Amino acid sequence: MFPQTKSRLFIAAAFVAAISPVWPADAHAQPAKDVVASETTAAPVPDRSGYVEVDGVNYYFEVHGTGEPLLLLHGGLGSIGMFGPVLTRLAEHRQVIGVDLHGHGRTTLGDRPIRYIDMGNDVAAVLTELGHEQVDVLGYSLGGGVALRLAVQHPERVHRLVIASAGFAQDGFHPEMLPMQAQVGAEMADAMKDTPMYRSYAALAPQPEDFPKLLDRMGELMRTPYDWSEDVKTLRMPVLLAYGDSDMFRPEHIIEFYELLGGGLKDAGWNRENMSQNRLAILPDLTHYEMFFAPALVDAVLPFLNGASGPGSWAEQVGRGR
Repeated sequence: MFPQTKSRLFIAAAFVAAISPVWPADAHAQPAKDVVASETTAAPVPDRSGYVEVDGVNYYFEVHGTGEPLLLLHGGLGSIGMFGPVLTRLAEHRQVIGVDLHGHGRTTLGDRPIRYIDMGNDVAAVLTELGHEQVDVLGYSLGGGVALRLAVQHPERVHRLVIASAGFAQDGFHPEMLPMQAQVGAEMADAMKDTPMYRSYAALAPQPEDFPKLLDRMGELMRTPYDWSEDVKTLRMPVLLAYGDSDMFRPEHIIEFYELLGGGLKDAGWNRENMSQNRLAILPDLTHYEMFFAPALVDAVLPFLNGASGPGSWAEQVGRGR
């Protein structure tokens, strides 16, 4: 392999790292066709699916299960199906509404730039078309950024918010990620033709030939500076932040995110009287690249979505022991 091709593949891997992969952590040991099959068949058959056009983008959605509505937003270069067993478990308890984000999965790329703020508005329009005034929201990586923008721009639409492995500012990434993200673009498309992320895209996209354009637009998105710290302070709905203990975001950034939400600013008190309504979950033995299919994510998310809070006070424990 020529050095230039090796370089492009390295950058491509960095790109996927920057916005989340679409294959399991052990995908390097699987044939690419098997990984694609996993991506396109891991999710259960939806109870309902269809399209909603918003400002020139034809958004694909799926509905799984029954119960309180939960909007589920996937990571970069992925689709609804990337959640696999996580989606299956969530649908046992909730009506899960999965949406393929702008240019991803079965959703068209169109002529618009890919922007977090625009996708936040687009997803709100999709919810309106589906008849949902308010939903719980779980977004991972790229989807976590969209979930945050939805909550900031349309707070009345979000009952409870879960942001998994996403930051509030560009400098939240470990610093070695930023120069690699800056190099993402269409020129790496040919070098990615044999990779699982391209094969997965080609299996679902309405126009697979748009892949180079998608890389250009995602590169543009990642090169755009952002800092939503002031927006985070405006959130009033309960928020859960969830990360792997070896995530791509700096631990300091994760803690700052939680503090912006009012968490971790003082001791909770004997009776939890100083405790924030918001939560922080650092899940052990997980990286950014495993969060979206990890059972531990569901274990952390469901009690929060159900409004469960704590095991009770020490006094209650002592009382029960008498």
